[in-house]
Amino acid sequence: MNDHLDRIDVAQRTWPEPDILPLEVVGLGFEAGGRHLLSGVRLRFEAGVRTFVIGPNGAGKSLLLRLCHGLLEPSAGTIVWNGNPGAQHRRRQGMVFQHPMLLRRTVLGNVTYALKVHGIRGRANRERAFEMLHETGLEALARSPARVLSGGEQRRLALARAWSLEPRVLFLDEPTASLDPAGTVAVEDIMLRISESGTKLVVASHDLAQVRRLADEVVFLHQGRLLEQSPKGRFFAAPVSAEGKAFIEGRLSW
Repeated sequence: MNDHLDRIDVAQRTWPEPDILPLEVVGLGFEAGGRHLLSGVRLRFEAGVRTFVIGPNGAGKSLLLRLCHGLLEPSAGTIVWNGNPGAQHRRRQGMVFQHPMLLRRTVLGNVTYALKVHGIRGRANRERAFEMLHETGLEALARSPARVLSGGEQRRLALARAWSLEPRVLFLDEPTASLDPAGTVAVEDIMLRISESGTKLVVASHDLAQVRRLADEVVFLHQGRLLEQSPKGRFFAAPVSAEGKAFIEGRLSW
């Protein structure tokens, strides 16, 4: 699937002004059941770079994405989109979960329904939906029930549905977890094309090989705290924290 430059031209988009980026997280905390799952997280997500959030199990990767997306309310701190509260920008950013939540509809119907909810109807709706299925290699399955898709196909459908709405920012939670190598390559190819179209990707991943392939910058969490935010090359060559070094070397599991 590396011939994407010769396929349908999904041009880089220009979003309405003002932009919702940068996204700033200031003193973010989240507590549940008396436990501090995130504490004092402060970072800034800029446009134009693919950001990967990494760390051991329980570090708070998925939780950080859900808070930024607006699914959860923080216990402390603020989330600011280009100087404005996040709620008003909910329709301009999206999230794809590790286990996609698909509708009891056809593959095509999953995309057309999302477009309809966002006010895109008629011919424009169907054209956009088929374009996205073509881009994600699902066009031949358009009339199939979404429930019969393989795990990799479900991930691609979830990406097609999210991409169809032209989000300015897309949060991806472990997008290739449990996929075979071919499925991983297919999903990663789509991720790159979404990024090339102008959407900011913020990805939670446990796959360090994937991070090396796709990331521009790395956010490293450990035990709910932000320990590093740096360019990918710098993080892997010279992590500033002992925990980061141990994680890269496979010596940090929790």
